[in-house]
Amino acid sequence: MKAATPASGRARAGGAGHRPKHVPQRMCVACREREAKRALIRVVRTPEGSVEIDPSGKRNGRGAYLCDRLGCWERALKSDALARALNTTMMPETLERLRHYAAGLATSSDGEAQATAAEPTKG
Repeated sequence: MKAATPASGRARAGGAGHRPKHVPQRMCVACREREAKRALIRVVRTPEGSVEIDPSGKRNGRGAYLCDRLGCWERALKSDALARALNTTMMPETLERLRHYAAGLATSSDGEAQATAAEPTKG
């Protein structure tokens, strides 16, 4: 049986308004914490077999997600968790490229932390 709708075809008045927008959730392969998809960094194994960083999150291939924390990247690369998630074997040059990317994350987040600490507090 269908629910009754007003003759105008609109939803009934008295509702709380629009439903909140759905935010896709993904899990970091290292720390297993769930976060919004956009808050994590996607690594993809392309159909050609190469492993690359996917900043857009839309590239073709099997993807895995990591936090922007250096510890998560180190754990994922050291324990082969990223390789397992991507169903591939990581070549040494690929591991080195990903470690270099992770080191860049560490320096950028350190700079943000220092800038935040240098801001005067209101009081």
